[in-house]
Amino acid sequence: MATIAPIELWSTRDLEDVQAVIRAVYKQVLGNPHVMESERLVTAESQLKDSTISVRDFVRAVGKSDFYRSRYFEACAPYRFIELNFKHFLGRPPQSQAEISEHIVRCVEKGYDAEIDSYIDSEEYQSAFGENVVPYNRGVKTEVGRSQVTYNRTFALDRGPSQISSAVKSSQLVYAVATNSPNKIKPADVNLGGSGEANKKKFKILVQGSKFDSPRRVSTTEYIVPGDRMTPQIQRINRTGAKIVSITEIV
Repeated sequence: MATIAPIELWSTRDLEDVQAVIRAVYKQVLGNPHVMESERLVTAESQLKDSTISVRDFVRAVGKSDFYRSRYFEACAPYRFIELNFKHFLGRPPQSQAEISEHIVRCVEKGYDAEIDSYIDSEEYQSAFGENVVPYNRGVKTEVGRSQVTYNRTFALDRGPSQISSAVKSSQLVYAVATNSPNKIKPADVNLGGSGEANKKKFKILVQGSKFDSPRRVSTTEYIVPGDRMTPQIQRINRTGAKIVSITEIV
């Protein structure tokens, strides 16, 4: 993956500069799709051209659009939705299970708009992009305080300029993040991980620390789960406060 040069909208911009920013935001935030004229956010684009809103405001409008919601919130598994939000808005993959769980809980308790706002209003977004830089892929760069597994996880989410985020519906990081392990870098698979063969596979989830109310005790538990039920099962495990030790495919 090549490092992407940040695109910033300067106060001295002309119409061509604004159009370049609009294209860059659509590409980054919407996951490299083809946007038809009827799908463009005409009002928000006009406000950006008139300097009524900043690039950050435009990113927020795109994130809350029907285009984004229908492709990533309504059509994808919950874990996939969260990992793509990290990629699209913060330019990096999620770092831990705690990060993913925090966003899933927020989305359930406070709703879709609050989930989108949590990235764009974060200190991390402000520090990385400010008001007028288009979010970009930061995962290929080494940053102080960031785990080295970030690069591999970024590669798992971003497979090059020809990939469209909405083509993959299931999580690409569920095992690595849940077990705090690195991803293996491997060639792109023709199976995109949607509702096809990938979800027909079965996986064994080994869990420690499952808690039971009466009597109070801690146990080690194994779950055998089909691929298409992986996300809800992990959510149930997280709610118990248990720790996922490993996730292995049953051959």
